Amino acid sequence: MKPSPLSPRKLYAQCNTSDFSFQSTKTLQPLDEIIGQARAQDALKFAMAMPSSGYNIYAVGPSGLGKRTMMLRYLRQHVDAHDGVVDWCYVNNFDDIRQPRVLKLPAGLGIQFKKDVEKLMFRLVKAIPQAFDNDSYYERSEQLKNELADKQEKQLLQVSKQAQKKGVNLTVTTPGGYRLVAMNGEEPHTAETFSELTADEQQHFEDTINKLEKKLRGTLRKLANWEQDYLDKQQQLNEEVTLAVTGHLIDDLEAKYEEQKNVIGFLETMRKDLVDNVDIFLEDNDEHATIAYASLDKKMPRRYQVNVLVNRKDGLAPIVVEDNPNYHNLFGYVENVTYKGTVFTDFSLIRAGSLHKANGGYLLMDAIKVLEQPFVWDGLKRALRSSSMAINALEREMTLSGTISLEPEHIPLNVKIILFGDRETYLLLQQYDSEFQELFKVTADFEGEMARTPENQVLYAKFISSLVHEKGLRHCDKKAVMKIIEHSSRIAEDQNKLSLHAADIANLLRESDYWAEKQDSKQIKSEHVIKALDSAKHRSSRIRDQIYEGVENGSTLLTVSGAVVGQVNALSVLTTGDSEFGIVSRITAVARYGDGDVIDIERDVKLGGTIHSKGVLILSSYLAHLFGQTDHLTLSASITFEQSYGEVDGDSATIAEFCTLLSAMSGLPVRQDIAVTGSMNQKGEVQPVGGVNQKIEGFYDTCMILGADNTQGVIMPETNVHNLMLKQDVLDAAAKKTFSVYSVSHVNEAIALMFGKPAGEPNTDGKFPPRSVFGTIQQRLAKLKETDKDSEGGAKSKS
Repeated sequence: MKPSPLSPRKLYAQCNTSDFSFQSTKTLQPLDEIIGQARAQDALKFAMAMPSSGYNIYAVGPSGLGKRTMMLRYLRQHVDAHDGVVDWCYVNNFDDIRQPRVLKLPAGLGIQFKKDVEKLMFRLVKAIPQAFDNDSYYERSEQLKNELADKQEKQLLQVSKQAQKKGVNLTVTTPGGYRLVAMNGEEPHTAETFSELTADEQQHFEDTINKLEKKLRGTLRKLANWEQDYLDKQQQLNEEVTLAVTGHLIDDLEAKYEEQKNVIGFLETMRKDLVDNVDIFLEDNDEHATIAYASLDKKMPRRYQVNVLVNRKDGLAPIVVEDNPNYHNLFGYVENVTYKGTVFTDFSLIRAGSLHKANGGYLLMDAIKVLEQPFVWDGLKRALRSSSMAINALEREMTLSGTISLEPEHIPLNVKIILFGDRETYLLLQQYDSEFQELFKVTADFEGEMARTPENQVLYAKFISSLVHEKGLRHCDKKAVMKIIEHSSRIAEDQNKLSLHAADIANLLRESDYWAEKQDSKQIKSEHVIKALDSAKHRSSRIRDQIYEGVENGSTLLTVSGAVVGQVNALSVLTTGDSEFGIVSRITAVARYGDGDVIDIERDVKLGGTIHSKGVLILSSYLAHLFGQTDHLTLSASITFEQSYGEVDGDSATIAEFCTLLSAMSGLPVRQDIAVTGSMNQKGEVQPVGGVNQKIEGFYDTCMILGADNTQGVIMPETNVHNLMLKQDVLDAAAKKTFSVYSVSHVNEAIALMFGKPAGEPNTDGKFPPRSVFGTIQQRLAKLKETDKDSEGGAKSKS
């Protein structure tokens, strides 16, 4: 039986007004959950609840689904404060400045501690010089100095008197320098006068001077000890003065941070270092100020600064999105400043990376971007395995530089990494990286579609409301929401599904808002949505229009009326970037006497893809099944796509090719006003294909160009009926019965439509009815066999 055209209701699934109780998205509560992604949401919830390491997330799905937006929305609504959120600070290690220490402070306390230390330093910068610049300090210091001078003078005077008694003069030159000279009365001996002395007198002076030198050296050692005692007392005095200024201030800080043991430890080491390096506050040296200005820092002793690496004021688990995960952005780095031509760095120039900022929370990144950056993937895995973060210069990773650098103390790492990527990248990582599954144990598999039920349509309306609020757009009225939902089904290519590609819906809303603004409308209405869709289609249809121009001017040979032997209109879809449209292709076939082979010209010239070649082999097998049960076929045929100059692939033209072959083999004309799309198996059953909407619309547009006579239509698989979401002009034509869409489940139904007669069912002897299409072919094959036998008999008798 011939199939009847599908009713317009089956060509498009409209929204029912009664399913929506609202009048505008303004009255809808924006969606606070991940719409249609229950599986991915469960995975995220599970990963958040697992405290063990390795439960990081890989979010799988094509781009445009809004994976990151949905993840962020869910995390922000479910994240809370917990003990893992702390402030991290780097401070000077006074024992080894190349290995800065880490301070861990409760959330929000890091900045406060930094300010308290800065206040302390500002007070000390003024107070310490004042403490050393007063009469009391000068008196005590001068007293110590005078005591030393008196003792030294008395001791040297005693030695000098002993020398004078023995006729020797003692002269002290520089500190530690002295001179003993033999005296000639009141004057020192000269070389001439000394040589005039007798040998015994000269020897006497020499012995005396040698004894005096020994005694003097002992005295000088005693003087040196007194000098050291003086320095120790002076140091004690300085310490006493320094501690008098700093002691109570540091005590106040220690009392304030008494619960923070690591802070107390740092303040104690600072107290000792202040005493040891009080000269920093006393010397008139602009070096620290110059370096501070060069690094945009405050003018204060740098060794006592607090570098707050991470500060968490609210105490909530951080949620960080890293759009550019290069090595420095992710793992942190150490800045440098130039001072008098020398590159300089210290702990105060350590800068945090995204891992530091996300520590105690969540870090979201694109998997492809992470893998593209050198050394990042290995560094990330190393940090996750060790649960610690080390700040290493990228130059050290590449072993390109041997310059001195800092080795900051490692920071414990407690973070959940969420990577976004497509399935291909996910599978490649699984296959080629043995550590991947250990570190990313949770897969959040995002759906591309959701069921189109009345309840889900309301959820989708709330999803639209969320996008409107998020993007700051005009609200949509009910009909606009209905039109967007219907368009979502078209994107999904299923009347029973809704597309979850948030990017497509967001772009549609933006463009609809633009047209609403052009018309001074306070709301987005259905006509604005339609205008946005038409405008987007027009912008991307240049190639489509060029192809249709070839149809219009006749350079592309097509016929959409009448009937022709061995010629069928097939449908295919051409994709150009973000545009998809249907085109009509003419398939032709010729038959001749032969051994039953079907020559696929596309395959023989290597323009046919593997799937297309498989389809031709399947229809060849079906032909052999129909007509080669008892004898071999005596009819061969060749088939091709006309005016096709590129590769042809896919099996959606299999039914069209089969009808073309049947026409060529039977000599029966086949309709040109009906185009065919659909695959088939070896039993003649029709299988679904893709792009049915674009194919039907493509043939409709072609008929409008070439001139329609109200008999045109398309044959498609019955299993594709639920995919139909056709444009309005095709629906209008179907309602007026000037264009028809037929669905078939078996190739025989398509044959009945295309030939105007039944395909034919064989009787018990395998004979098809004479008036059927298969019967006509069977009769022609029988005549060819008889001719073949007659020619063989004549040849024998002649011989």
